[in-house]
Amino acid sequence: MSGTSQGPTPAAEPNRPTVTESEITAPPRAGRAADPPPPPPYRSVFAAAPLAMAVVGRDGRVISANGTLADLLGRAPDTLVGAVAADLVDLASDARAWHAYRDLLSGREGRLRCTRRLKHPEGHSLWVQVSVAPLSPDDGVAHGEYDAPGPHDGRAGADGHAECDGQAPHGVLLSVADVSARHELQARLRHLQMHDPVTRLPNRTLFFERLTAALEAESYEQSGTGRIGLCSLDLDGFKAINDALGHRVGDRLLAAVAERLLLCAEEAGRARTGTPLVARLGGDEFALLVEDSTGTEQLADLAESVLAAIQDPFDVAGRRLSVSASIGVVERHAAGTTPTALMQAADTTLYWAKADGKSRWTLFDPERNAHRMTRQALASTLRPAVERGEFALEYQPLVGMEDDRVHGVEALVRWNHPQFGTLTPNRFISIAEEDGSIVKLGRWVLRTACRQARSWQVEHPGEPPIFVSVNVAVRQVWDSDLVADVAETLKETGLAPELLQLELTESAVMGSSGRPLQALTALSDMGVRIAIDDFGTGYSNLAYLSRLPVSVLKLDGAFVRGFQYEDRAAAPSPADEAIVEAMVQLAHRLGLTVTAECVETSAQATRLRRIGCDTGQGWLYSRPVPPDRISELLGAPGVQAGAAGDPAVGDQAVGDPVVGDPVVGNP
Repeated sequence: MSGTSQGPTPAAEPNRPTVTESEITAPPRAGRAADPPPPPPYRSVFAAAPLAMAVVGRDGRVISANGTLADLLGRAPDTLVGAVAADLVDLASDARAWHAYRDLLSGREGRLRCTRRLKHPEGHSLWVQVSVAPLSPDDGVAHGEYDAPGPHDGRAGADGHAECDGQAPHGVLLSVADVSARHELQARLRHLQMHDPVTRLPNRTLFFERLTAALEAESYEQSGTGRIGLCSLDLDGFKAINDALGHRVGDRLLAAVAERLLLCAEEAGRARTGTPLVARLGGDEFALLVEDSTGTEQLADLAESVLAAIQDPFDVAGRRLSVSASIGVVERHAAGTTPTALMQAADTTLYWAKADGKSRWTLFDPERNAHRMTRQALASTLRPAVERGEFALEYQPLVGMEDDRVHGVEALVRWNHPQFGTLTPNRFISIAEEDGSIVKLGRWVLRTACRQARSWQVEHPGEPPIFVSVNVAVRQVWDSDLVADVAETLKETGLAPELLQLELTESAVMGSSGRPLQALTALSDMGVRIAIDDFGTGYSNLAYLSRLPVSVLKLDGAFVRGFQYEDRAAAPSPADEAIVEAMVQLAHRLGLTVTAECVETSAQATRLRRIGCDTGQGWLYSRPVPPDRISELLGAPGVQAGAAGDPAVGDQAVGDPVVGDPVVGNP
């Protein structure tokens, strides 16, 4: 094409590309050469636009660029034409952006928008938003209007420039906007969002983000040890300082603690590769995350250094403040671990450290955690178990030391758990006391035991009636109307009040005052016996005995076990025998009767009888048995060892710990 015209320019056909700049010419005047055609308006707009733009040909090279793009990139305008556009804005380093860009060059419809970080020739970083849109022939790129010097065959070479055929677009428009200020603002906002304003440490959100990234397979499979460690830390005594001196002092103390934790992390990072991440999770709780840990020894060393750093006094607001820390330590393989599981293990171990006495670190113990999981499983099913009828009562005889006859029985609850089998009270009573279900369970035990005692009385009218002893937790006295419950139960079952004995532990009874004391007094006035269980191991405040409405002392089995067996070479303990004799004499002087627990041999029974003990309870007479076995003992001239059945292998004495707690999922 010559670039000139012999006549008027014909009208454009509907499907014909718009004429290019080179085709817009005026007819020459006679006698002089034709004037150069004026540039079309869109060329002026392109050149003067404040947005950096470039027209990119089918081969991926810049055909034309405006001065704004040259200024933005810090390059001379003449160096842009013919340059590979993708290299100018670093599209090849992002796989997704690179593939989308190649698709546009190859003729696919669509647009590309991405944010890239560029290195300016002056040395600073530049954040830009890159937009790429296809151009059609109507946009003025036809017939090589902007073609840069050099041969072009329209094919992609080894550098990955997109191939283009006759049906492909005639290029793309590349626009670049400087978003450095916006990116900096977003970074500042993210920093504020991800960091604690008091300590300037990463907060819980950023900590979990880092933890999640550290547990991804790509993070540990290619390099590192493949392990991860976590120290969960809680300050001991911080709440008292915060409440007494105010939040301002508390915040300054937290900031001072954070500084020491950072120093510990930096010291640990110098000793090994990688500095632990220190974060404040909330309140007075902190965490130190160790990626690519080398074992529990590394975490133990870190925990020891943190404890030592925290124990030194802090000078805050003109005051010298002291706090300590409890730390839960977890270290394990990263594979198969989730952020939630790791944090649960750390929180559990932190709780152990506090329960073990605070100001210490504790290492996660899978076996101990299995027992905790079992306890949680029991707690979650305890309340509905009463309604489902999973509990049953067994009874252990209380035998007179002088006549060897059954005078009463102690009701002992058993939980027939569908997963863990039969559980003794020491497995679930403490859980019931914690969640309050002891009130409902205790009410059921009371009614069932009284109903059974009345049934024995009716079945054996010729025998002296036996009393039933029921254990009562102190929370039952506080959280329920125990007096009303007992009165209603006695009325409902027809059992005489003197045939009911309520047992409370020594620690619960000895400190009784206010409502508990009033309840015990009211029950005693009704004729109900009040017994102190495990006497001699708790407060042993003898002054209370004269003021409490107590009628029975039950000596703890530890004293009876001090009486040696006959076939043992060692001599009996004179101290234990003297203590028991003194307590029996004291009880008798106060008008109380005495029951000895854990009587297992005839030698023990003989000594207790000589001392003056009134009744005995233990395997010498019977282990806890169902109600029908007690019926067999009523009216017997003398209860001999094994009369109600020898103890089965593995049976435990009442109150003894159960060996081998079941594990959740493995009963």
